[in-house]
Amino acid sequence: MITLSAAIGRYPQTAALLDGVVRDGEVALDCTPFPVISRAFAPMVREGRFDVSEMAIATWLQAWAHGKPLVLLPRVLAARMQEGSLFCRTDSPIRGPGDLLGKRVGVRAYSQTTGLWLRGILQDAHGVAPESVRWITFEDAHVAECRDPDFATRAPAGSDMVQMLKEGALDAIISGNDAPSGDWLRPVFPDPAAASAEFLRRHGFTPINHLLVMRAEHAHHAAAVLRLMDAAGAAPSSGRVVMMPAIAFAAYHAVRQGLILRAPTPQEIWAGLPPDIT
Repeated sequence: MITLSAAIGRYPQTAALLDGVVRDGEVALDCTPFPVISRAFAPMVREGRFDVSEMAIATWLQAWAHGKPLVLLPRVLAARMQEGSLFCRTDSPIRGPGDLLGKRVGVRAYSQTTGLWLRGILQDAHGVAPESVRWITFEDAHVAECRDPDFATRAPAGSDMVQMLKEGALDAIISGNDAPSGDWLRPVFPDPAAASAEFLRRHGFTPINHLLVMRAEHAHHAAAVLRLMDAAGAAPSSGRVVMMPAIAFAAYHAVRQGLILRAPTPQEIWAGLPPDIT
Protein backbone atom coordinates (compact mmCIF):
# COMPACT_ATOMS: atom_id res chain seq x y z
CA MET A 1 0.00 0.00 0.00
CA ILE A 2 1.15 3.53 -0.77
CA THR A 3 0.34 6.54 1.41
CA LEU A 4 -0.32 9.78 -0.42
CA SER A 5 -0.36 13.17 1.24
CA ALA A 6 -3.61 15.05 0.74
CA ALA A 7 -5.33 18.38 1.40
CA ILE A 8 -9.10 17.98 1.34
CA GLY A 9 -11.77 20.10 3.01
CA ARG A 10 -14.34 18.70 5.40
CA TYR A 11 -17.75 18.23 3.81
CA PRO A 12 -20.53 15.71 4.46
CA GLN A 13 -19.14 13.60 1.60
CA THR A 14 -15.53 13.72 2.86
CA ALA A 15 -15.93 13.41 6.64
CA ALA A 16 -15.62 9.60 6.63
CA LEU A 17 -12.43 9.86 4.59
CA LEU A 18 -10.88 12.48 6.87
CA ASP A 19 -11.86 10.50 9.95
CA GLY A 20 -10.26 7.32 8.64
CA VAL A 21 -13.53 5.41 8.45
CA VAL A 22 -13.05 4.32 4.83
CA ARG A 23 -10.00 2.46 3.56
CA ASP A 24 -8.62 0.99 0.35
CA GLY A 25 -6.11 -1.81 -0.10
CA GLU A 26 -4.02 0.14 -2.64
CA VAL A 27 -3.89 3.70 -1.30
CA ALA A 28 -4.15 5.53 2.01
CA LEU A 29 -4.54 9.30 2.19
CA ASP A 30 -2.69 11.24 4.88
CA CYS A 31 -4.85 14.35 5.07
CA THR A 32 -3.34 17.59 6.37
CA PRO A 33 -5.92 19.60 8.36
CA PHE A 34 -6.86 22.84 6.60
CA PRO A 35 -9.65 24.78 8.37
CA VAL A 36 -9.67 27.09 5.33
CA ILE A 37 -9.02 24.72 2.45
CA SER A 38 -8.26 27.50 -0.05
CA ARG A 39 -4.98 28.02 1.82
CA ALA A 40 -3.80 24.70 0.41
CA PHE A 41 -4.16 25.74 -3.23
CA ALA A 42 -1.08 27.97 -3.55
CA PRO A 43 1.30 25.44 -1.90
CA MET A 44 -0.09 22.76 -4.20
CA VAL A 45 0.43 24.63 -7.47
CA ARG A 46 3.62 26.45 -6.44
CA GLU A 47 5.44 23.65 -4.62
CA GLY A 48 3.57 20.42 -5.37
CA ARG A 49 3.28 20.08 -1.61
CA PHE A 50 0.59 17.37 -1.69
CA ASP A 51 0.04 14.27 -3.76
CA VAL A 52 -3.74 14.82 -3.86
CA SER A 53 -5.49 18.13 -3.33
CA GLU A 54 -8.76 19.92 -3.51
CA MET A 55 -8.47 22.89 -5.87
CA ALA A 56 -10.61 25.78 -7.05
CA ILE A 57 -11.60 25.49 -10.69
CA ALA A 58 -10.06 28.90 -11.51
CA THR A 59 -6.79 27.82 -9.86
CA TRP A 60 -6.80 24.56 -11.81
CA LEU A 61 -7.39 26.38 -15.11
CA GLN A 62 -4.43 28.68 -14.43
CA ALA A 63 -2.30 25.76 -13.25
CA TRP A 64 -3.11 23.92 -16.49
CA ALA A 65 -2.29 27.02 -18.54
CA HIS A 66 1.15 27.22 -16.93
CA GLY A 67 1.98 23.55 -17.35
CA LYS A 68 1.75 22.41 -13.74
CA PRO A 69 2.06 18.59 -13.56
CA LEU A 70 -1.42 17.94 -12.22
CA VAL A 71 -4.11 15.51 -13.30
CA LEU A 72 -7.75 16.50 -12.88
CA LEU A 73 -9.96 13.81 -11.34
CA PRO A 74 -13.65 13.69 -12.32
CA ARG A 75 -14.98 14.53 -8.89
CA VAL A 76 -16.52 17.76 -7.55
CA LEU A 77 -15.95 18.68 -3.92
CA ALA A 78 -17.85 21.97 -3.76
CA ALA A 79 -20.46 23.54 -6.03
CA ARG A 80 -22.99 26.29 -5.42
CA MET A 81 -25.02 29.01 -7.06
CA GLN A 82 -23.15 32.31 -7.07
CA GLU A 83 -25.66 35.17 -7.30
CA GLY A 84 -26.00 35.55 -3.54
CA SER A 85 -22.28 36.36 -3.17
CA LEU A 86 -22.39 39.86 -4.68
CA PHE A 87 -23.15 42.64 -2.18
CA CYS A 88 -23.58 46.40 -2.04
CA ARG A 89 -24.60 48.84 0.67
CA THR A 90 -28.30 49.06 1.49
CA ASP A 91 -28.26 52.77 0.65
CA SER A 92 -26.46 52.19 -2.68
CA PRO A 93 -28.02 53.50 -5.91
CA ILE A 94 -27.20 50.10 -7.45
CA ARG A 95 -30.52 48.40 -8.19
CA GLY A 96 -29.26 45.35 -10.06
CA PRO A 97 -26.23 43.77 -11.69
CA GLY A 98 -26.53 45.95 -14.79
CA ASP A 99 -25.71 48.98 -12.64
CA LEU A 100 -22.16 47.75 -12.00
CA LEU A 101 -20.82 49.33 -15.20
CA GLY A 102 -17.92 51.56 -14.20
CA LYS A 103 -18.28 50.71 -10.52
CA ARG A 104 -15.57 49.68 -8.04
CA VAL A 105 -16.05 46.03 -7.10
CA GLY A 106 -13.88 44.35 -4.49
CA VAL A 107 -12.88 40.68 -4.73
CA ARG A 108 -10.31 38.82 -2.62
CA ALA A 109 -8.29 37.93 -5.71
CA TYR A 110 -9.12 38.57 -9.35
CA SER A 111 -8.68 34.82 -9.89
CA GLN A 112 -11.07 33.85 -7.08
CA THR A 113 -13.50 31.27 -8.43
CA THR A 114 -16.63 33.06 -7.23
CA GLY A 115 -15.39 36.13 -9.09
CA LEU A 116 -14.83 34.05 -12.24
CA TRP A 117 -18.39 32.75 -12.15
CA LEU A 118 -20.00 36.08 -11.31
CA ARG A 119 -18.09 37.95 -14.01
CA GLY A 120 -19.27 35.30 -16.48
CA ILE A 121 -22.86 35.72 -15.32
CA LEU A 122 -22.60 39.51 -15.47
CA GLN A 123 -21.29 39.34 -19.03
CA ASP A 124 -23.67 36.69 -20.37
CA ALA A 125 -26.92 37.74 -18.73
CA HIS A 126 -26.48 41.44 -17.97
CA GLY A 127 -24.14 42.89 -20.58
CA VAL A 128 -21.47 43.86 -18.05
CA ALA A 129 -18.10 43.05 -19.63
CA PRO A 130 -15.21 42.30 -17.25
CA GLU A 131 -13.23 45.32 -18.42
CA SER A 132 -16.19 47.65 -17.82
CA VAL A 133 -15.84 47.23 -14.03
CA ARG A 134 -13.05 48.57 -11.79
CA TRP A 135 -11.92 45.44 -9.95
CA ILE A 136 -10.16 46.02 -6.63
CA THR A 137 -8.18 43.01 -5.40
CA PHE A 138 -6.45 42.10 -2.14
CA GLU A 139 -4.35 39.00 -2.92
CA ASP A 140 -2.27 37.46 -5.70
CA ALA A 141 -3.41 34.46 -7.72
CA HIS A 142 -2.53 31.04 -6.33
CA VAL A 143 -0.46 30.37 -9.46
CA ALA A 144 2.62 32.55 -9.07
CA GLU A 145 3.11 33.14 -12.81
CA CYS A 146 -0.33 34.74 -13.20
CA ARG A 147 -0.87 38.49 -13.31
CA ASP A 148 -4.10 40.45 -13.07
CA PRO A 149 -5.34 42.35 -16.14
CA ASP A 150 -4.86 46.10 -16.42
CA PHE A 151 -8.43 46.82 -15.31
CA ALA A 152 -7.79 45.24 -11.88
CA THR A 153 -6.10 47.32 -9.16
CA ARG A 154 -4.60 46.17 -5.87
CA ALA A 155 -6.05 47.76 -2.72
CA PRO A 156 -3.57 49.39 -0.34
CA ALA A 157 -1.74 46.89 1.86
CA GLY A 158 -3.68 46.02 4.98
CA SER A 159 -7.04 47.08 3.56
CA ASP A 160 -10.19 45.27 4.62
CA MET A 161 -12.65 44.66 1.79
CA VAL A 162 -15.82 44.71 3.88
CA GLN A 163 -14.74 47.85 5.70
CA MET A 164 -13.96 49.54 2.38
CA LEU A 165 -17.51 48.80 1.23
CA LYS A 166 -18.92 50.08 4.50
CA GLU A 167 -16.97 53.31 4.19
CA GLY A 168 -17.93 53.85 0.55
CA ALA A 169 -14.47 53.16 -0.92
CA LEU A 170 -16.05 50.27 -2.87
CA ASP A 171 -19.43 50.12 -4.58
CA ALA A 172 -19.85 46.34 -4.28
CA ILE A 173 -17.95 43.26 -3.17
CA ILE A 174 -17.80 39.57 -4.01
CA SER A 175 -17.63 37.26 -1.01
CA GLY A 176 -16.67 33.61 -0.73
CA ASN A 177 -18.05 31.28 1.90
CA ASP A 178 -17.50 33.96 4.53
CA ALA A 179 -20.35 36.20 3.42
CA PRO A 180 -20.69 39.42 5.46
CA SER A 181 -23.90 40.23 7.28
CA GLY A 182 -25.67 43.25 8.68
CA ASP A 183 -28.59 45.49 7.84
CA TRP A 184 -26.23 47.96 6.15
CA LEU A 185 -25.72 45.73 3.11
CA ARG A 186 -27.83 43.76 0.63
CA PRO A 187 -27.36 41.53 -2.43
CA VAL A 188 -26.80 43.29 -5.76
CA PHE A 189 -29.20 40.81 -7.38
CA PRO A 190 -32.66 41.88 -6.16
CA ASP A 191 -33.72 38.24 -5.91
CA PRO A 192 -30.62 36.00 -5.80
CA ALA A 193 -32.65 32.80 -5.60
CA ALA A 194 -34.63 33.68 -8.74
CA ALA A 195 -31.42 34.66 -10.56
CA SER A 196 -29.84 31.35 -9.57
CA ALA A 197 -32.89 29.44 -10.76
CA GLU A 198 -32.67 31.26 -14.11
CA PHE A 199 -28.99 30.35 -14.44
CA LEU A 200 -29.81 26.72 -13.74
CA ARG A 201 -32.67 26.80 -16.26
CA ARG A 202 -30.43 28.31 -18.96
CA HIS A 203 -27.30 26.25 -18.40
CA GLY A 204 -28.42 23.06 -16.64
CA PHE A 205 -25.65 22.86 -14.03
CA THR A 206 -24.61 24.22 -10.67
CA PRO A 207 -21.33 26.18 -10.88
CA ILE A 208 -18.31 24.19 -9.69
CA ASN A 209 -16.16 25.80 -7.04
CA HIS A 210 -13.70 23.06 -6.05
CA LEU A 211 -12.36 20.03 -7.90
CA LEU A 212 -9.94 17.25 -7.02
CA VAL A 213 -6.45 16.97 -8.55
CA MET A 214 -3.39 14.82 -8.02
CA ARG A 215 0.24 15.03 -9.01
CA ALA A 216 0.78 13.47 -12.43
CA GLU A 217 3.43 11.08 -11.13
CA HIS A 218 0.75 9.32 -9.05
CA ALA A 219 -1.99 9.24 -11.70
CA HIS A 220 -1.81 5.45 -11.89
CA HIS A 221 -3.38 5.47 -8.41
CA ALA A 222 -6.29 7.67 -9.52
CA ALA A 223 -8.83 4.84 -9.47
CA ALA A 224 -7.91 3.95 -5.89
CA VAL A 225 -8.20 7.57 -4.77
CA LEU A 226 -11.62 7.80 -6.37
CA ARG A 227 -12.70 4.55 -4.68
CA LEU A 228 -11.85 6.15 -1.34
CA MET A 229 -13.74 9.33 -2.22
CA ASP A 230 -16.79 7.40 -3.39
CA ALA A 231 -16.78 5.17 -0.32
CA ALA A 232 -16.82 8.27 1.89
CA GLY A 233 -19.88 9.77 0.24
CA ALA A 234 -21.57 10.79 -2.97
CA ALA A 235 -19.79 13.67 -4.70
CA PRO A 236 -22.12 16.33 -6.18
CA SER A 237 -22.38 16.54 -9.99
CA SER A 238 -19.31 14.38 -10.62
CA GLY A 239 -18.07 12.42 -13.63
CA ARG A 240 -16.46 13.55 -16.87
CA VAL A 241 -19.67 13.99 -18.85
CA VAL A 242 -21.59 15.71 -16.07
CA MET A 243 -18.74 18.11 -15.28
CA MET A 244 -17.90 19.17 -18.83
CA PRO A 245 -20.56 21.91 -19.29
CA ALA A 246 -19.44 23.68 -16.11
CA ILE A 247 -15.76 23.33 -16.98
CA ALA A 248 -16.39 24.62 -20.51
CA PHE A 249 -18.28 27.66 -19.20
CA ALA A 250 -15.57 28.43 -16.66
CA ALA A 251 -12.78 27.98 -19.23
CA TYR A 252 -14.49 30.21 -21.81
CA HIS A 253 -14.93 33.00 -19.32
CA ALA A 254 -11.45 32.53 -17.88
CA VAL A 255 -10.14 33.40 -21.34
CA ARG A 256 -12.57 36.29 -21.71
CA GLN A 257 -11.50 37.68 -18.34
CA GLY A 258 -7.76 37.44 -18.94
CA LEU A 259 -7.12 34.58 -16.52
CA ILE A 260 -5.79 32.21 -19.20
CA LEU A 261 -4.83 32.65 -22.86
CA ARG A 262 -6.91 29.79 -24.28
CA ALA A 263 -9.36 27.18 -23.09
CA PRO A 264 -8.22 23.56 -22.76
CA THR A 265 -9.70 20.98 -25.11
CA PRO A 266 -11.60 18.02 -23.62
CA GLN A 267 -8.53 15.89 -24.25
CA GLU A 268 -6.34 18.39 -22.39
CA ILE A 269 -8.79 18.64 -19.50
CA TRP A 270 -8.55 14.92 -18.77
CA ALA A 271 -4.95 14.39 -19.89
CA GLY A 272 -3.12 11.85 -17.77
CA LEU A 273 -6.28 10.28 -16.39
CA PRO A 274 -6.55 6.54 -17.04
CA PRO A 275 -9.11 6.09 -19.86
CA ASP A 276 -11.29 3.68 -17.90
CA ILE A 277 -12.09 6.37 -15.31
CA THR A 278 -15.29 8.15 -16.23
